[in-house]
Amino acid sequence: MKIKFRLNGKMVTDEVVADTPLLEYLRSKGCYSVKRGCETSNCGLCTVLMDGKPVLSCTTLAVRADGKEILTLEGLQKEAEEFGGFLADQGADQCGFCNPGFIMNVIAMTKELEDPTEEEIKEYLAGNLCRCTGYQGHLRAIQAYLEAKQGGIL
Repeated sequence: MKIKFRLNGKMVTDEVVADTPLLEYLRSKGCYSVKRGCETSNCGLCTVLMDGKPVLSCTTLAVRADGKEILTLEGLQKEAEEFGGFLADQGADQCGFCNPGFIMNVIAMTKELEDPTEEEIKEYLAGNLCRCTGYQGHLRAIQAYLEAKQGGIL
């Protein structure tokens, strides 16, 4: 099946087998930030942005990308580095395995919600699994990041 879409700012036209998961397709194109965790839509490690909205690429078919814009961390390096620094400062990146999906969701949240409450942040990030931390560092990092953005520091 032929698909045509924008991947991290570049037009891509390709042939894909109809049942190919988007995760596998993106990794085959060098997007190694998209990680395989559970393959059941429960951990958030495979999160990418499809037309600005977070989707779980392990259970999304590559053919759904047709006509869309797909962003991975490789296409959002500046934003990812900015927020990643806040994660490190709060000790929320112990092993780092969950960081790509987590960062993708935070970037999507900042584009969707202007001034999220703590409850909205928790709700938005409910699908991100981190096996190392208790999420308090993540929450502190997000709050500090949002304050810096609102204060014009970033």
